[in-house]
Amino acid sequence: MMELGPFRVNSDGQTLSHNKYAWNNVANVLFLESPAGVGFSYSNRTSDYVTGDKKTAEDSYTFLINWLERFPEYQTREFFITGESYAGHYIPQLAQLILHNNKITNQTVINLKGIAIGNAYIDDETQDSGTVDYLWSHAMVSDEVREGITLNCNFSPSVNVSEACQTYIDQIDIGDNYGYEIYAPSCDPQKGSFSMTGFDQCSDNYIDAYLNTQQVQASLHVTFPPKSWASCSDVVEWTDAPATVLPVIKELMNSGISVWLYSGDTDAVVAVTTTRYAIDLLKTSVKTPWYPWYAQAEVGGYAVRYENLTFVTVRGSGHFVPSYQPSRALALFSSFLAGELPPSKAN
Repeated sequence: MMELGPFRVNSDGQTLSHNKYAWNNVANVLFLESPAGVGFSYSNRTSDYVTGDKKTAEDSYTFLINWLERFPEYQTREFFITGESYAGHYIPQLAQLILHNNKITNQTVINLKGIAIGNAYIDDETQDSGTVDYLWSHAMVSDEVREGITLNCNFSPSVNVSEACQTYIDQIDIGDNYGYEIYAPSCDPQKGSFSMTGFDQCSDNYIDAYLNTQQVQASLHVTFPPKSWASCSDVVEWTDAPATVLPVIKELMNSGISVWLYSGDTDAVVAVTTTRYAIDLLKTSVKTPWYPWYAQAEVGGYAVRYENLTFVTVRGSGHFVPSYQPSRALALFSSFLAGELPPSKAN
C-alpha cells in the first residue's frame, strides 16, 4: 500500500487512491506477509514465532506450494520473486529451496524464472564498508572520520570491532536526516513531509490507521482475535542469519534463472555502494557495459549486465523504489519480466 500495490492510502487514513504505476499492471502479484507474526500473518503456535532465515524460506515455500495446489491453473505460469532490503536474504534462500525441491519426484514444480531484489541486504562486510563510503561520498561524513575508519576498521564478520574502530564509527552523525532517502525530511505527523519526488514520508502512519480500522479488517476477512496491524513486529524472535548470501546468489546465477539487483541511489541504509562492493566479490565479468537507461524521456538510472547478473540503479530514489520513483520502478520491473535490459534510449 506504500509502494507497488494497486492502491495507496490517503492522508485521512480512511480512503484509498489508485496507484497508476502498480506492478499488477503487468503481472499477477501475490503479496506475502512473512514471517508468521508480521502484519496480519499469524500462527496458533507461539513456537512458530521463533524463526529465522531457514524457517522463513521453508514456510514461504510451503505457502507457495499450497497456493498453487489450490489454484492449479497458475502452476505452469512463469514465476518471479521480488522484494527489497532484508529480502536480500529472503529471496535467494527461497529461490534456492525452490530449485532444489523442483528436482524431487512427485513434487509440485514452481516455474521459477527470475528474482529481483531492491537495495538488497546481502553481505555484512560490504554493507558496513559500503555504507561508510556512501556517507562520505555524499558529504555526510568528514574526511577525518572516513580515514580513521579506513585505517582502523576490519568489517569482516570474523573480526571483532576494535576500540579504535568503534571510536570513529561513533563519530558518524548524519543529523536529523532520513537515512532511507537522504534528501527527504523525516515524517512530521502535524503537516506531512514530502520528498523531492512528491512521496509523503508519513505514508506509514496513514496505512497504520487504515489497517487498524475495524471495518477494513472485517472486509479483509481478518478472522483471528483482534490484533493491531504494524509495519514492523517485535513478536518474532530471530534465530539464524548468515553473514553473507553471496554463495547462494552465485548458485542462482549458475542455475539459469534471471538474477537482478537494483538500487535507489539516494538510500543510505542499504546504499548503492554496498551492492556494488558485493557484486565485486562475485567476480563475474561484464557483458553489457554500464550505460544510462531511460523512462519517460528521462534518465531513469544506470545499468550493467554481468555474466548471469543484471544490476540497475534508479535515479533519485530512496530505499523504497516504487514509492519514490513509481514510473521508473514499473519500467524496470517490466524489463525484468521481459528478460531485457532497460531501454538505452529515450522513447
